[in-house]
Amino acid sequence: MSGMAQPAAQFFAAADQALAQGDLAGAAGLIESALAQEDRGPEGWLKLAGLRRALRQPRKALDAVHGALRHSPLDFIALCLRAGLLEKLDPSRAGEAWAEALAQRPEGEVPAGMAGVIAAGEGWRDRWETQREARLTAATQAELAAGTQDEVWKIERFRSNVMRKSRIWHSQPTHYHYPGLVEREFHPRERFPWLADLEAATAVIRAEMEAALHSTRAELVPYLDYSEHEALAQWRELNRNPDWTAIHLIKRGEVIRANADLCPHTMDILTRLPQPEIPNASANAMFSLLAPGKTIPPHVGVNNTRLLCHLPLVVPPGCWFRVGGETRFWREGEAFVFDDTIEHEAANPSDKLRVVMIFDIWHPDLTPLEQQAVSALVAADGAQESGL
Repeated sequence: MSGMAQPAAQFFAAADQALAQGDLAGAAGLIESALAQEDRGPEGWLKLAGLRRALRQPRKALDAVHGALRHSPLDFIALCLRAGLLEKLDPSRAGEAWAEALAQRPEGEVPAGMAGVIAAGEGWRDRWETQREARLTAATQAELAAGTQDEVWKIERFRSNVMRKSRIWHSQPTHYHYPGLVEREFHPRERFPWLADLEAATAVIRAEMEAALHSTRAELVPYLDYSEHEALAQWRELNRNPDWTAIHLIKRGEVIRANADLCPHTMDILTRLPQPEIPNASANAMFSLLAPGKTIPPHVGVNNTRLLCHLPLVVPPGCWFRVGGETRFWREGEAFVFDDTIEHEAANPSDKLRVVMIFDIWHPDLTPLEQQAVSALVAADGAQESGL
């Protein structure tokens, strides 16, 4: 042990003796002397903080806690001590301090004797968060009142992000990621003026879907069908599963005649939409059928240069669809566009079949030249997309 370490060890030993004799003040002074000689880490500071708190010296206790946090700034116990001390020293800061502490709460059971302290701390945090959210909402009230639907969504999501109530989601395609494209769970309707015409044709499209579904000539296949050896574990439980099936109209750029011929009006509508043309990859269009009581687990798509559009055709009550941090309930005839390279999942909790028309479109941020480049590169790569 070094020359400076020896006196520190003696001070710590003497502190233990003083503590055993019930001399809290003497033990605290000896630990301070030891730490002045050798700052060994957070343990000594936490011990000192506990003594100073017991001696009803909250300011000195807080200084000691800060000494521990210099070594371990995310230490749960130290952060709880700090928050508890601020309840007395500066109540206006206690709620935020508890929010910081509880964010580091470890998995599983809390340390013995901490349950009551943590419950009280949650109350401080909750009150602080409620006051903070009200303040932030009031600060943007004028903008929320004057904004478009999309602007309001972004302002509210911004507030939610600041409050750490929402996770920041990113595009994570399995194969192709084009830089610089807007990452958005559900894209705003105004970017797709053709949505209104598509929705107006819902009845016609649904009638053709129903005719195809009941036709002996139609080809109804599993939504996912890929070789078992492929590295695509996210869909494994649904691969070739009859719970999630599809009537393909266009699959990887090829028109599926057995189905398309039964849906002439739907095929005509698709010709007027900005679908990608990528050999062996796109365009794609289908009727997606999800069996009663079934779910589609969280997963991501292949290529962020395209978005997907859903046109709900048959939707029993309760059927929902989540993309990133936003969950929507499908409503018959209400279409939306989303980024399938952001994690998404779906469920049909009803006892009836759910049917949605799905097709891909170019991401609207791509220029015509960029579309050509994407098509050329993906075609040259030879990769075939699994699923839509």
